Amino acid sequence: MDISDILTLLSGVALFLFGMSLMGDSLKKVAGAKLELVLYRLSSTPVKGILLGTGVTAVIQSSSATSVMVVGFVNSGMMKVKQAIGVIMGAIIGTSVTGWVICLSYLNVSGSGIVSLLSTDNLSAVMSVIGIILYMFSKSNTKKHVGGILLGFAVLMFGMKAMSGAVSDLRSDENFISFLTSFSSPVLGILVGAAFTSVLQSASAAIGILQALAATGAVSFDVALPIIMGIAIGAAVPVLFSALGASTAGKRTALIYLLVDVIGVVLFSAVFYSVNYFAHFGFMGMTMNPFSIAAVNSLFRIVIVLALTPFIALLEKMVVFLIKDEEDEDVAQIDRLEERFLAHPAIAIEQSRITINSMSEKVRRNIQDAIGMIGNYSDKMYNNIDKYENAIDRYEDKLGNYLVRISSTVLNEKESQTVGEYLHSITDLERMGDHALNIAQTAREIAQKKVNFSEEGDRDLKVLLSAVSEIVDICAQAFVNDDLEKAYMIEPLEFTIDRLCDRMKTSHIVRLKNGQCTLEHGFIFNDLLTDLERISDHCSNIGIAIIENNTSERYAHEYSNELKHKHTKRFDEYLEEYSEKYSLKS
Repeated sequence: MDISDILTLLSGVALFLFGMSLMGDSLKKVAGAKLELVLYRLSSTPVKGILLGTGVTAVIQSSSATSVMVVGFVNSGMMKVKQAIGVIMGAIIGTSVTGWVICLSYLNVSGSGIVSLLSTDNLSAVMSVIGIILYMFSKSNTKKHVGGILLGFAVLMFGMKAMSGAVSDLRSDENFISFLTSFSSPVLGILVGAAFTSVLQSASAAIGILQALAATGAVSFDVALPIIMGIAIGAAVPVLFSALGASTAGKRTALIYLLVDVIGVVLFSAVFYSVNYFAHFGFMGMTMNPFSIAAVNSLFRIVIVLALTPFIALLEKMVVFLIKDEEDEDVAQIDRLEERFLAHPAIAIEQSRITINSMSEKVRRNIQDAIGMIGNYSDKMYNNIDKYENAIDRYEDKLGNYLVRISSTVLNEKESQTVGEYLHSITDLERMGDHALNIAQTAREIAQKKVNFSEEGDRDLKVLLSAVSEIVDICAQAFVNDDLEKAYMIEPLEFTIDRLCDRMKTSHIVRLKNGQCTLEHGFIFNDLLTDLERISDHCSNIGIAIIENNTSERYAHEYSNELKHKHTKRFDEYLEEYSEKYSLKS
């Protein structure tokens, strides 16, 4: 091969990769970008996972892309590792379909007239012409994507023809044949195939080049088999890269791809070459062609998947043993906010909801723990509250950025309202977390200074703490369950808490004048009232956001501005109940 042949080979590889990418991307767009949703929803059993992984990978022409998708699902908590193993096994089979597509470029149709139109060159030319017309001039997005599929196929075929032409002279090159013969050593062939695929980042491209070499007649079965096995291992490299920075579950899922291929290659090699040692297979020296390369590639992948399918549970235990648990619950929850899901707003919004639910539970627990520390302080509880407050801040930061990015995508009206509700709610939740820490600090100050409130002040404070505990619980339930009736309960209770705080402040001033409380006690008491009142205010904001998102009319705006002056029947009923429940005794 001279420099011209080498450049032609490289350009052929480039065109092949581009054509495969264009065809796969266009196929996904024609499918409405719902292949990921299909994988997520319909991979409940190993058999379903294998079939779906095979089908989706056959469509998008990349086992790495399917596996990276699955890593994203597992990383976000939407899919379990055991569930993902079947899909990955299916992807390992599905990627061999590309080899059969490549075989089309080696079909030779002889004849004249209409029959001659079936030749690969003519088919590629027709597809490219139709494809460019649809891609350039069609106003329908679906037709444009169909044009992309046809163009991708034509470019892929042209790339394969360029590769085959570049290596055609190698069939008579003694040095090349001698070099290729050295790969008949299984270990060397596997290593070369793995390294070659790792560089190309595509098993399909590696198989395509092997098919181009086989077309010269210089590749025998004993040379091709180890390289094919090595290509399977090398395909795991891009999947492993995708798991960098992923959760523990995401890393385990990526490792599954490598484990299945490595274990499959080891077992297949051990059995095949042991039997060959005694039986001396007559086909070992058989000259390979593009079709037989595709057949061996598919057969090898099917065999290892069928052999390992009964051991999915064992494979899961292996990756759990190899990759230990590292991250805490907060990191795992925040990892739900996967970049990959931004292309699918419905999934991204659902993941945001689950993450905000986790955030709201931490806020609720922090507030309840902080309230419980008033008069019963402990350093351990304070440190826990401080720890969770830092986690709440991380939630707010990550969720805020993620929701803003979701809002920049194409959303329907309901989705836009939901994202708006979530953005407002995470701000209120974060503020509530701040007030919980303030209350914990006040509880510490009360303990350190041995502050004792008056009997009346202590009694009134217990009533207020009980009311705030209830509004926080109701708010959390309303948000987590998207419960409109619970949301309607928040405002009357918030109104009751405001009245409680006003009366307690007035009573406290009277006690100060009578000398029942000191000025120092007054500062601590007022700080507590302020934080508790602010918590109820933020619960009110969240309740109003829920009402806005669940009512067809913009009733919530009027509700928030005029509710306390134009009481609805529902409001008055709840207000009467809470006023009686949380009344201050004179």
